[in-house]
Amino acid sequence: MKAAMDDRSVAQRVLDHIANGTTDIGEEVWREPVANYQSKERLAAEIERVLRRSPTPFCPAAALPEIGSYIARDAAGTPTVVVRGVDGKVRAFRNACRHRGMQVASDSGCTRAFVCRYHGWTYNLEGRLRHIPHEEGFPGFDKEAHPLVPMTASERFGLVFVTQDEPALGDDSLGGLDKLISPEQRLFATAEREFEVNWKILLEGFIEGYHIKSTHPESFLPYGFDNLNVIDLFGRHSRVTYPFQRIKKLAKVPPAERRVDGLLTYVYHLFPNVLITVLSRHTNVVILEPLAVDRTRQITYTLTNGGGDDPAALAEARRDADFVGNTGAQEDRAVVQAIQRGLGSRANDAFIFGHYESAIVHFHKTLTAALA
Repeated sequence: MKAAMDDRSVAQRVLDHIANGTTDIGEEVWREPVANYQSKERLAAEIERVLRRSPTPFCPAAALPEIGSYIARDAAGTPTVVVRGVDGKVRAFRNACRHRGMQVASDSGCTRAFVCRYHGWTYNLEGRLRHIPHEEGFPGFDKEAHPLVPMTASERFGLVFVTQDEPALGDDSLGGLDKLISPEQRLFATAEREFEVNWKILLEGFIEGYHIKSTHPESFLPYGFDNLNVIDLFGRHSRVTYPFQRIKKLAKVPPAERRVDGLLTYVYHLFPNVLITVLSRHTNVVILEPLAVDRTRQITYTLTNGGGDDPAALAEARRDADFVGNTGAQEDRAVVQAIQRGLGSRANDAFIFGHYESAIVHFHKTLTAALA
């Protein structure tokens, strides 16, 4: 399996592109039918056959900091609850009581047990049914045979992955990574927003730098470059590197001593619907949940880039997040929502993704193959 480039190799590739006036080039052009963004049948297949069968990041591990910490939300349309057990292990369950289907948890918090607020059936953190009020009303009922229904959960790279349905889509191809979220990073913000846009259009806006000059002329361009990116493809996933102008100073640093922290942005796309954006002072874990062909819920977890509990590191992360959220991120959202409205023009039978948009090409090829 091809591994993602290490930081020093990325720095050298960027410096070579700066010197030569070049950028990474993909091998093919992809035409994605516009109907694939509008079809309810296509969206249902994406959810049922890809999103629910993929090991998908549900949240950063830092969002479940202690025994009993839980998060309950819909993932790929499925009510889901993820919790850290008394053994420290993370588990995921379908969020439905085994009596009458009432959800046993909502939002997030910390608990010692899940108690259905309809009839009081109680489950421990391992999902076992431990108490039924007036149990004599259910003669012969086997509590051990009726736990919360589990999903496959694992904790890797500082993320909690959940696979809902079997058979899973095979190896998730993350062996090519050496890091994502570290234990020194602190979660300091969580947000949910809904956008009137197809989930794939929203995703595409994150993983190409061909648009920087025209979309971000006053926000990102003065600090970065026009159409200069390094693209890593590993398994079903990808990473796009957006360098800052200040990375030029590494040309005078011996290669073995080069560090890229604060000199570039990494955007990881973890197939199918999660993005990890590593910016100067903060990192976002962005989860795109399709709600309809023209509506997506975006869940964003924001972490520091290290520093543990140092107040200065947290303050820097907040300032960095405010700048990005109030400039470039707003510009990107305006563009993708305008694309969604433009679908109604019937001007295009297909969207064309060229050699500068190879991470998007990789995404659509991988999605098409998974659906097949």
